[in-house]
Amino acid sequence: MRKIVLLFLLLASVLYAQVSGVQVENKATLSKEELKNLELEKEKQRVQRISEHLKMLKSIEDEISKEKVWTKSYASYLTSLDVRDALQKIKKRIKYLQKKRVKTLSQQDELNALISKEKILASQIEKLKEKDSAPFSKIITPPNIEDKPSITNPFDIFTGISLIKTLDADYNEYIVRKNELTELISLLQKEINIYKEIATLDVKEEYAKDAEAKLKQLERFETALETMEVTAEVYQKRLEILEINVNKDIEVQIIKLAKIGVVVLVVFLIFFLLKLFVKKYITDNERFYMANKIITFINVTLIILIVFFNYIENASYLVTILGFASAGIAIAMKDWFMSILGWLVIVIGGSIHVGDRIRVDMGGMKYVGDVMDISLLRMTILEDITLTAITQNRRAGRIIFVPNNYVFTHMIANYTHSSLKTVWDGVHVTISFDSNHKKAMHLAKEIVKKYSKGYTDITRKQLNKLRNQYSLKNTNVEPRIFSFIEPNGISIDSWYLTNAYATLTLRSVISVEIIDAFNAEDDITIAYPTQKLHIQDERKEPPFDTNEVV
Repeated sequence: MRKIVLLFLLLASVLYAQVSGVQVENKATLSKEELKNLELEKEKQRVQRISEHLKMLKSIEDEISKEKVWTKSYASYLTSLDVRDALQKIKKRIKYLQKKRVKTLSQQDELNALISKEKILASQIEKLKEKDSAPFSKIITPPNIEDKPSITNPFDIFTGISLIKTLDADYNEYIVRKNELTELISLLQKEINIYKEIATLDVKEEYAKDAEAKLKQLERFETALETMEVTAEVYQKRLEILEINVNKDIEVQIIKLAKIGVVVLVVFLIFFLLKLFVKKYITDNERFYMANKIITFINVTLIILIVFFNYIENASYLVTILGFASAGIAIAMKDWFMSILGWLVIVIGGSIHVGDRIRVDMGGMKYVGDVMDISLLRMTILEDITLTAITQNRRAGRIIFVPNNYVFTHMIANYTHSSLKTVWDGVHVTISFDSNHKKAMHLAKEIVKKYSKGYTDITRKQLNKLRNQYSLKNTNVEPRIFSFIEPNGISIDSWYLTNAYATLTLRSVISVEIIDAFNAEDDITIAYPTQKLHIQDERKEPPFDTNEVV
């Protein structure tokens, strides 16, 4: 039994050995035939995988190229390094050629060309001197934070707010650049990983230099990012401190402005109540207008002083400056100061009031009108139709602005000063020499008495009031009739008192009445420029005999 088993095992071993030998022989035969094809297939797969990685690198490079600020800055930095290296090589070559005592013609030409090239590269280095010191030096440097502005008045509030907005915008822009750099570093890391995979396939090390350049670029970008992170943190803290200080100053100014506003409002309210009081208890329009003007002037002056002394830091310093500048200001603004002084004379002296009828001689013209307003710098007059407008100006209704300084330099006549509301006006009519001039004077006197009686009585009362202020000697208010010899007759001048605001109306009525009265009398003839011709018909005998023969 044992022998049978051993025999079976021996046969099995022989058969297995034969089968294995056949398989090894077949395998050896296949490798020889297809070894070349297998190698080609592997090379194809390797090239294909490298190509796929290169496509991925191309896609990433396209994304990196979008970050133009960083890529351009780095490219400029590399360019500056290349230019510097080239310049060093050129200097060495120039030094070598200059040491040679005897130079060939080609060497001399080369030396001249290198010297010219050295100048060009030196100028480029000068332009790129900031680029080769450190990459991204300008980009990673944060904006300069100015010193805290001094906020001492409401206008500085806008300056402080504008500064905060500007600094916030600069900080946000800096953070945006930092975020862009972070994304760029992420893309570069992806490229480095791809280059590592390529390195496992790149048996010829064709991409080793590119991988090394990318690694250096990544290191420089990471260094820049670390600098920006630290700088951004410090910049943010400085910005927060500045904003706190500026906001505190703005808050102080707003509170101060609110207090001043309350004070100004109270002053306005007090003067408003004062105006109501004046309006209630002063019935005269002229006095009310003047009181209202004075109250407004005091109100505005008081508000200006309140604001002035709240926002000036050193009053004595300002007084000193104004003291030195007063002479120049007085010369430059002489007319303004004189107008203000004239306003004080008008208001305090009371020579002219709103509503008065005045005449102003200005620019060779005479203007007669009513005063509508007296401001700090000028008087405003509404020109009326008067005898001056008819005989001289031939126009009326204009608004005339008269500077207040004219009270010192020009003729200003007030027709309605103080309580006087009447003026003397006259009508003259010329009658012939053979007319009854005494009768004509009597008729004219009766007519002007009839029509001016009311104004005569009013003037008599007004003059009695003026005796307390002025020395009045001639207070005769009755109409006056005068006769004068003229070249063409006797002029009968009738003078009477009339309303200062309506002289032409009464003048027209009296003129018509006198003409009618004179025409109704047979012994009164109204004269006008005439000439009489005396013709003599008698002939005088000649002083010699015309029949005498000589």
